[in-house]
Amino acid sequence: MNTLNQHYEEKVRPCIDLIDSLRSLGVEKDLALPAIAVIGDQSSGKSSVLEALSRVALPRGNGIVTRCPLELKMKRKRQGEDWYGKISYQSIEEEIDDPADVEKKIREAQDEMAGVGVGISEELISLEIASPDVPDLTLIDLPGIARVAIKGQPENIGDQIKKLIQKFITKQETLSLVVVPCNVDRVTTEALSMARVVDPLGERTLGILTKPDLVDKGTEDTVVKIIRNEVIPLKKGYMIVKCRGQQEIVERVSLSEATEREKAFFEEQHFFALIDDGQASIPKLAEKLTLELVNHIENSLPRLEEQIEEKVTEIQNELTKCGTGSPSDPSERLYLLIDKVTAFTHDAISLTTGEELKCGTKLNIFSVLREEFGKWKSLVDGSGANFNRKIEREVADYERKYRGRELPGFINYKTFEVMVKDQIRLLEEPAVRKLKDTADIVKKVFIQLAQHSFVGFPNLIKTAKTKMEAIRTEESSAESMLRTQFQMELIVYTQDSTYSSSLKRKRDDDKIIQPAKFSVNNHDNEATLSEMMLHLKSYYQIASQRLGDQIPLVIRYLMLQETANQLQREMLQVLQDKVNMDFLLHEDSGIKTKRESLQKRLKRLSKARTLLVEF
Repeated sequence: MNTLNQHYEEKVRPCIDLIDSLRSLGVEKDLALPAIAVIGDQSSGKSSVLEALSRVALPRGNGIVTRCPLELKMKRKRQGEDWYGKISYQSIEEEIDDPADVEKKIREAQDEMAGVGVGISEELISLEIASPDVPDLTLIDLPGIARVAIKGQPENIGDQIKKLIQKFITKQETLSLVVVPCNVDRVTTEALSMARVVDPLGERTLGILTKPDLVDKGTEDTVVKIIRNEVIPLKKGYMIVKCRGQQEIVERVSLSEATEREKAFFEEQHFFALIDDGQASIPKLAEKLTLELVNHIENSLPRLEEQIEEKVTEIQNELTKCGTGSPSDPSERLYLLIDKVTAFTHDAISLTTGEELKCGTKLNIFSVLREEFGKWKSLVDGSGANFNRKIEREVADYERKYRGRELPGFINYKTFEVMVKDQIRLLEEPAVRKLKDTADIVKKVFIQLAQHSFVGFPNLIKTAKTKMEAIRTEESSAESMLRTQFQMELIVYTQDSTYSSSLKRKRDDDKIIQPAKFSVNNHDNEATLSEMMLHLKSYYQIASQRLGDQIPLVIRYLMLQETANQLQREMLQVLQDKVNMDFLLHEDSGIKTKRESLQKRLKRLSKARTLLVEF
C-alpha cells in the first residue's frame, strides 16, 4: 500500500470521504451514490475477504450471517496511530474501543434491525474502522445468497436476499464485487449470474476467486485461465486471494499471520506468476479496489452534480405547491389569511380575462369554453341545414297547409313568421343545456383554482366550494336571460339593410345553384314557393348568426365574469370573520408532513451540493 499512498494520498482519501459524507447525510434516499457492493453465494468466502481487508473479525457461521447491508468504511491511519472503530445504525451511534468487539457489535445491530434469528433487513449498518493496517476503501457487504431455507427462515428467504442484492447492483453507480470459490463451477454461481443480468457486458463487475487451496490437483490451469479473463470475460477482470479457512480460525491464526501464509502459498504454488501481474493476494486486491473506487467516483461526480441540481429544483417546486404553512402568531395568521384570500380572488378575476395566475398553476378556461361555444355554433348551423331541408319537403304541401285567401304570387307574412318561430323555439332548450354544461365547467375550474390557491388548508377549500354553491343563483339569472333572449327572437325583426343584403346574397346563390322543382299543379305557385324559401333562409341566417354569438356572450358574462365577481365579494367577506380564523387556517396534516419531509431532503441535498462545490 506504500506505493499507492505515495501516488494517490492527495486524492484517494478525499474522494472516498466525499462519498461517505454524502451517504452519511442520507443522500442515497434521493440519489444513487458510487459504491462497491460485495456479493456472493453462502460459504463463498465473502466474509473472509472482508475480514482480510478490514483486519477485524466479522460474523461467521452456517447459514446467513450477514443479515443487513453492512457499509464497511476503512480509513488508513499513519503508523503508530491508535485503532478506531464506530458502528452506526438507525439512531444509534457507538464507538468501539477493541477490534475484538466488532463481531459482537455487528450481531447486536443485526438482531436490533432484523430481529433475533435468521431474518434479514434492508436497513444499512455503518461500520467505520480507522487503522494503519487497512486501505482507504468503502465497501457494502450484502447477505450471502441462500438456495434453500433452513429451520426458522421464511420459505422465500432466497427471493428476499436476491431482491435486496438487486436493489444495489441494478444501479449504474454500483460496482459489483462478486466472490466465487475456486472449487465450484463458476458458471453456475448465483452471484455471478445475477451480476451478468444487470451488467451483461461486465463493465461494472470485478470477480474475486477464493479458496485456491481447495482446487483439485491438475485443475490449476483452469483457474489461471479464469483469472486471465479467458473463460467468463469481465472488463474489470479477476483477482484471486487466499484467506483464513475454518481450521485456521479454530487454531486462532491471526489475520497478520494469515496474510503471510497467503503470500507463501502463491509463491510456492502454480499461481506464483499471477503475483507479478498484480492479480493475487489481499494487498493487491485492496490496492485495486481503492483505485477502482476512486476512478469510479471521479467519473460519477459530474453526473452526480447534475442530479443534485435536478432534485433541488424538483423539491423546491414541490415545496412551493405545499405552501409555507400557518404561523403561530395571531397577527401573522391574519396576514396569511388576507394574502391567501386576496390572491385567490385576484386569480379568479384573472381567470376570466386570461391573465397569468399568482398561484402558478396553468388553468385556461377559454380553451374549454371555445370548444363548448364551437359546439353550440355547429348545433345552430346544423339546425339551419335541417330547416332548409324541411322547407323543401313541405313547400309541395303549401297549398293545403299555408295558403289562405291571397292570390298566387303573394307571400303570406304570417306563414313566414310561424315557420321562423317554430325553428327558433327548437334551439331554446339546447341553449339552456349548454348553459348548465358551461356552469359545471366554470365551477370545476374555480374549484381547481381553490385547490391550488389553498394547498394544505382544507377548510379554506371547503369554504370556497360553499361560496360557489351559494352563488349558483347566477345560473338562474343566466337561464332567465337566455329565455328572454329567445322570447325576443320570436319577434321577427332585423334592420332593413341587413335583411336586404342577406336576401340579395341568397338570390345570387340561387342563380348558381339550380332551384328545386316542386310537384304542384299550378306553375304560378312554384315561383311563390321559391320566393318563400329565399325569405325563410335569408332570415334564419341572420337569426342564427345572432344566436350563435349572443348565447355565448350571455353565458360568458353571467356564468364566468359575474360569477368571479360575486365569488370575490363572498370570499372577501370571509376576512371579516376573525372568530373562525383558526378554523380556516387549520393545516392538513398530510401536507404538513410532506413539507417537513421535503425541507429535510432540501437541507441534505443543499449540504451535498456544498460538499461537491468545495471538493
